[in-house]
Amino acid sequence: MIRLAWLIAFALHVLALISPLAHAGGGAQPTAHVLRYAFPVAETGFDPAQLSDVYSRTVVAGIFEAPLCFDYLAKPARLKPLTAEALPQISADFREFTFKLRPGIYFADDPAFKGVRRELTAADYVYALKRHYDPRWNSPNLYLLENARIQGLSALRQQALSSKTPFNYDTEVEGLKALDRYTLRIRLGEPAPRFHQTVMADPAAFGAVAREVVEHYGERIMEHPVGTGPFKLGAWRRSSKIVLERSPSFRAEIYDEQPAADDVAAQAVAKQLQGRRLPLLDRVEIAIIEEEQPRWLAFLNGEVDLLERLPNAFIQNAVPNNRLAPYLVKRGVTMHRAPQVDVVMAAIFNMAHPLVGGNTPEKVALRRAIALAYNAPQEITQVRKGQALPAETAIAPLTFGHDGNVRTEMSQYDPARAKALLDLYGYIDRDGDGWRDLPDGRPLELIYATQSDQASRQLAEIWDKSMKAVGLKMSFKVAQWPENLKALRAGRLMLWGVGWSAGTPDGDTFLALAYSPNTGQSNHARFHLPAFDALYEQQARLPDGPERLALMQQAAQLMVVNMPYKFSAHRVVTDLTHSHVLGYRRNPFVREFFKFVDVVPPR
Repeated sequence: MIRLAWLIAFALHVLALISPLAHAGGGAQPTAHVLRYAFPVAETGFDPAQLSDVYSRTVVAGIFEAPLCFDYLAKPARLKPLTAEALPQISADFREFTFKLRPGIYFADDPAFKGVRRELTAADYVYALKRHYDPRWNSPNLYLLENARIQGLSALRQQALSSKTPFNYDTEVEGLKALDRYTLRIRLGEPAPRFHQTVMADPAAFGAVAREVVEHYGERIMEHPVGTGPFKLGAWRRSSKIVLERSPSFRAEIYDEQPAADDVAAQAVAKQLQGRRLPLLDRVEIAIIEEEQPRWLAFLNGEVDLLERLPNAFIQNAVPNNRLAPYLVKRGVTMHRAPQVDVVMAAIFNMAHPLVGGNTPEKVALRRAIALAYNAPQEITQVRKGQALPAETAIAPLTFGHDGNVRTEMSQYDPARAKALLDLYGYIDRDGDGWRDLPDGRPLELIYATQSDQASRQLAEIWDKSMKAVGLKMSFKVAQWPENLKALRAGRLMLWGVGWSAGTPDGDTFLALAYSPNTGQSNHARFHLPAFDALYEQQARLPDGPERLALMQQAAQLMVVNMPYKFSAHRVVTDLTHSHVLGYRRNPFVREFFKFVDVVPPR
């Protein structure tokens, strides 16, 4: 009876998780063009100025628009205008960027506009960028702009902080000006050759926001995203379901993607959809299904049209020997496999924590020993089912700065060497309880933050066994992913593991993880090393070339030597789509893929 009760409870749990995706008629296709898929992690909200997680940013990319974007089907990655008329005019010293907007682009209708149709202007981008400097919003994207040193904005932020008064949006600064209704000019204090790529193509950093919307909704702005994009937020049940609906205010835009001539698959996609009006979908429905098995069952049962990131537990079942299983082929399923331009941070060491932080030799030795003791090969084979490459440095493949030939300590699994390091620096068992202590005799206990889903539990088991093998005591603190992210940004975690993805084909985003001015934003480890900062700043000012590449690789090596992060892998992802999904193609630099995808309704 107990076994039967457990099975019934589990079945009800699965149904509860996938039911938000269900339509009348069970797994039958809806009559509208609707894409249904799932996030494995809960969103945090939909205000660009307050977001850093990839899932919320994915939703935001369908609602807000930056001036530029990456071409959906292009290989290699290629920038193109979105709301701008053309790519920006860039000064020879890479300090001034000027672009003109396309007239006739409108925000989605909203009560904040009081019945007036609201056109996008250059002033909206001025306001959107200023919001990241407003202390009220505590923007995790501020580092992108601070590093570029937009003239006058940092001083304006500091004025608000020191005077403890509201940020003054009406103060004009030299670095950010609307020259006329449609023309925006940005002036930087330092050369930034890739500013247009890293900022002007990012909907979270530079998505157009209307001031009257923010003022209308105030602290509830995370719940009321209003942009110029192809979709608007239709419904939202936090950590459960997100619905995007086609925006009636979206301009007449036609599918006109131009893939490379030798990319046969992309050519077929483009031919199929060429000339159709965007977006192709009427609605996008996203369920939050954290556990891998219910997410996989939802796809098999036809409750999910697109399965992004096939759960590792089902790799052998779905793609044995990296080929789509025959039973899925018969069902018309298509496999999409590509590198996920990212790095897995198996451990983020809080460098401000008295136990694992600091740059003294014994603290560096402790972090390096922990990294050497961690069984990263087991993570790749057992948890990720071989769908990842060992990480040698932070910089991921397919980005400028990556060196595929370098081999470092980062990828090594060597418990014997870890024990030797710990012994050498005085981390020995002084009280005979079986656990190593600090050199001064105090207890040494590592506390690792984690989540309750299956993959997190498996990773925690690897950490537990790895640390026990070298005599280090580790305990685990379980919380929801958004809660851990909030605690990480506040510096309250000792250790956590998470992934970091690139939004552009440049390795700077990975080096930014260790740049000290980014502390509390991309620098999750709160790492501070002047030698690293100097290298980071030098490479950021240079155009791409051998000189910049050498500096980037020196900086990456300093991250290995000091070990503020234990990088374990660069993931490979497999997506699956049912036969009625048209036009899907994974592009690691395009989050706003919704508008290029269609789902054929039944006849």
